[in-house]
Amino acid sequence: MDTLTANAFDAEPSHHQNATKPYVKTKGNRRELMLAVSGAKCGGCLAKIEKNLRELEGIDTVRMNLTTGRLVVDWTDPQFDSDRVVTTLDGLGYPAKPFDPDQIDSSRAKRERSLLAAMAVAGFAAANIMLLSVSVWAGAGEMSDETRTLMHWVSGAIALPVIAFSGRPFFTSAWSALRTGNVNMDVPISLAVLLSAGFSVFETINHGEHSYFDAAVMLLFFLLIGRFLEARLQRQAHKAADDLAALQAVTVSRRNSDGTLETVASRDLSLGDTLIIAKGERLPVDVTLVSESADINTSLVTGESLPIAAHAGERLYAGTVNLARPIEVSVAATSDDSLIGEISKLLDVGEQKRSKYRQIADKAAELYVPVVHTLAALAFIGWFIGTGELRPAIFTAISVLVITCPCALALAAPVVQIVAAGRLYQNNAFLKSGDALERIAACDHIIFDKTGTLTELTPVVETTDESRDTLNLAAQLARGSRHPVSRALVQAACPGPMADQIEEHKGLGLSGEIEGRAARLGNWEWVSHSEQDPPENAHLWFWIDGEPPAPLRLSEALKPGGHALMDFLNANNISAEICSGDHPDRVKKIADQLGMENWSGGVTPIDKAQRVEELAAQGKRVLMIGDGLNDAGALASAHAALAPGGALDAARTASDCVYSSPDLSAIGKVLKIAKSAQGRIKENFGLAVIYNMIAVPIALAGLVTPLIAAIAMSGSSIVVTVNALRVNKGKLS
Repeated sequence: MDTLTANAFDAEPSHHQNATKPYVKTKGNRRELMLAVSGAKCGGCLAKIEKNLRELEGIDTVRMNLTTGRLVVDWTDPQFDSDRVVTTLDGLGYPAKPFDPDQIDSSRAKRERSLLAAMAVAGFAAANIMLLSVSVWAGAGEMSDETRTLMHWVSGAIALPVIAFSGRPFFTSAWSALRTGNVNMDVPISLAVLLSAGFSVFETINHGEHSYFDAAVMLLFFLLIGRFLEARLQRQAHKAADDLAALQAVTVSRRNSDGTLETVASRDLSLGDTLIIAKGERLPVDVTLVSESADINTSLVTGESLPIAAHAGERLYAGTVNLARPIEVSVAATSDDSLIGEISKLLDVGEQKRSKYRQIADKAAELYVPVVHTLAALAFIGWFIGTGELRPAIFTAISVLVITCPCALALAAPVVQIVAAGRLYQNNAFLKSGDALERIAACDHIIFDKTGTLTELTPVVETTDESRDTLNLAAQLARGSRHPVSRALVQAACPGPMADQIEEHKGLGLSGEIEGRAARLGNWEWVSHSEQDPPENAHLWFWIDGEPPAPLRLSEALKPGGHALMDFLNANNISAEICSGDHPDRVKKIADQLGMENWSGGVTPIDKAQRVEELAAQGKRVLMIGDGLNDAGALASAHAALAPGGALDAARTASDCVYSSPDLSAIGKVLKIAKSAQGRIKENFGLAVIYNMIAVPIALAGLVTPLIAAIAMSGSSIVVTVNALRVNKGKLS
């Protein structure tokens, strides 16, 4: 039960007067506070938040998800005041409010629109100011001082409102950092823009020869391109745990003590409640089967590839689908304690781990900020001592800030990510997070789920010349059922009629008449009326009056492209294994077909996640590929994750990239594009370093004019953009 607490939102009305009070969720003696934190952008922010909160006496665990901005704090101390969490975050410069997934997504969409508007305004203004600046440069030596000053005033009239509007994302971020005694990448950006604008106004008032209005607006324009691309990718990042919670937030029919049926939310169920699960309905919680028998599909939960028969008293897990008639079950676990609840916890841990991944851009920004500040300060001091004049010292310091602008640095990763996302889209794959490419490219070991990932979900009937007649007869019964196995039989058989008087027997099979002869299709015991073991191993048996029972064997079909994928992995020294919840015999068969030596069957969702952790401890960077609820925890725990388009929502949202192609070679294409993109990102940062090695000495020498600054900024941005277009198109040949 959620309980409302008095909190720091009330304590500081000036900052949070319109905020909704956060809720503290109580579970036994444990309390949990979930907040949406604003302003955290990199691994350094995450580390700072977690470190400071862990130092608060009474807190047990702190989990921050950088992608979603969600912070979860747990404690058991009844004396702990949750106000302190919000107050501490405020002091660090990261305002917080109650976590609401819908509001977070709306906020991200609003930020994206805001950045797009700022970028459009800056781009339009930069084009117009550049026209005026070109006129000034072209008329050097011929244009009168009055005309040049007028041009500068017109440029300023355009630039200053644009700087105030388009520069807000950088100014607010820089101020938040400085307010708490910290610096970030937006501090030198803001300094460069404000100082260049202020110096330009000063020069214009004093009829100076140069102004930096054009450079300041162009700087904002190029940086806003990078911010917008980054925001677009960030908003595409899915929230696995929240989507899994949505999977639990379903309604179900509960039978009351008076026999009436009531529709209730799954979160309101109690232990022992009796539920009626309709045909095709998915179990929302773990239950015990009350009905005599049931045909169920557990492929998305346990990885079992074939539908199975369950009997009274058996435990059925959340996510299981009822295939046949309505069944009666008893609630065996609430939402939080069910299999879905356990997987949700695995997802949360995995998301926290991924949030700590530091991209190349984060590492570069850490070096960039102190280096640029130091260079600008040294330039100011050196020129002031050397000339004794303030004006050339300020001019040179601003030149250093402007010409070392992080345009190329800011565009280096986002522009490659957008190009790579386009290449992936052409290959029927969809990127979901900004840092996914780097993590996918770094992976050196792959864990494959089997059912639905390497193999088709629909079983295939093994046929021979001898079994063809049996199959065609069995199909006459199968045409009267929508069971997945029945559909597989009909698909494999030749066209034909439907049997008469078809009846479906729960958990057993089908009966009917074929040309006046009694016939049955189902398990051995029911078809043969024998308690002896079957003469051979078969999934299905068919009997028609006058003939002995005949076996029908079902198998899995390997998806196309499997051998091409394995050739690619071997050529790139990427090891692979299969980890499935299906029967070991079936797992081994698929592993043999693909030439994989390492495989395991009958594993649980927790086993899969533990296997990922075990390999990570050995130094492996694991790429997990799966499609089921039982894969979600491992997908979130892995260094990177892929999911096929037909995967369960929880699996898709826990992954970094979703591919919709039925061909397994699409996985190889994703890997190839990711590795190519990683190479382009590194090259772009190298080009940015080379650019600064050339530009900085020129700026320190005082030789930078607004024309040189504008050309340098444009040139560096164009170079990294053109280089990004070299991302591989994903062909495996």
